[in-house]
Amino acid sequence: MTKNKKLLQFIPLLFIIFVSLGLAGCNFLKPESEEAPPSEVNEEESIEQEEEIKEPETIITKATVAAIGDVLIHGSIYRDAQKGGTFNFDKMLVDVKPYLESADITIANQESMIGGKEIGLSTYPQFNSPFEVGDALKRAGLDIVTIANNHTLDRGEKAVLNALDHWDSLNIPYVGAYRSAEDRNEIRTLNKNEITFSFLAYTYGTNGIPVPKDKPYLVNLIDKEQIKKDIEEAREKSDVIVVSLHFGMEYERMPNDGQKNLVQFVADEGAHLIIGHHPHVLQPVDYVKSEKGHEAFVIYSLGNFLAAQEAQHDQYRRTGGILQVDVGKIQTGDETTIRILSPSFLPTYIHFQNWKNYRVLPMYQITDKELSNAQKHYKETKEHMSQFVPDLHFIEQ
Repeated sequence: MTKNKKLLQFIPLLFIIFVSLGLAGCNFLKPESEEAPPSEVNEEESIEQEEEIKEPETIITKATVAAIGDVLIHGSIYRDAQKGGTFNFDKMLVDVKPYLESADITIANQESMIGGKEIGLSTYPQFNSPFEVGDALKRAGLDIVTIANNHTLDRGEKAVLNALDHWDSLNIPYVGAYRSAEDRNEIRTLNKNEITFSFLAYTYGTNGIPVPKDKPYLVNLIDKEQIKKDIEEAREKSDVIVVSLHFGMEYERMPNDGQKNLVQFVADEGAHLIIGHHPHVLQPVDYVKSEKGHEAFVIYSLGNFLAAQEAQHDQYRRTGGILQVDVGKIQTGDETTIRILSPSFLPTYIHFQNWKNYRVLPMYQITDKELSNAQKHYKETKEHMSQFVPDLHFIEQ
């Protein structure tokens, strides 16, 4: 066979090899738009990596904290409680006692000083209440009391000191008003279920009554520098910081910018639970993200728990509640954090007739006999309280 014929025999084979290589190369010559977008691949990989490295969380322990609003004892209330020369407020709290005593820690805002009848009982505008108010709260399950408010100095230093002596006799710690600088500098703590809680309380003012310059410890005023210092000290002594703030505008049902800004400041400094008083009506609950990375929980106003304001038919001023939260110590890897869990709320209603027969009732139990349009008011209260925290649980048993 000649050389030319042999060459012709190899031409088809060369053609097949060339075509095969060309087709294989097409995979590398496809335009980028036909490939899977790199961002989609990376996103899926990053999600998988996050799932792989996410540390499991374990609740090491938890404790339940309950809080109630203003206990403001007007004249008609202590007259209703009077039994001869003494007073008994137990009947007013019997319907809510199970909810107060079931918590590991229960906090109340005693807005009128319990200076005792020896210095003369008094009502609005300058209050002084019987010692027996404290006795009834103790029997109902109270563990700690806040007394920094605009009525702290209504009847002067004597009423404050009498009240502190009586709280001491009941073995109930008080915060917000003190008998000395040393007393004020002692951060109040309670330990429950291996969690240490610290408590602080401050008020916007004292109704124009000047705080004695030589006795500033008689009442804690809202002062950011002092709050910052107190929280720093509390952080060294406790796992959880609870701050009570007497602030806001009376009868306003929503928090104002001043309240929100102060709450943000207190959360940024390290507070975990922030409890508001003073408006005498309920204001909503919310979570607040702090600069330190944790979420603080706030109720801007707990409203009136037991009071008899002149607006007898104002349903909002007769409505209060019991806030209840679980405070959990959470273990994530090597890190231990505090988290507010399972916030719950029991709306309450102050029942009375002709300024007598006072009782604090769970709102879900009331009927039209106690309140016209009871179910409508209850529904409105639930919607109002949960507008920032839609999954807020309402206690109904």
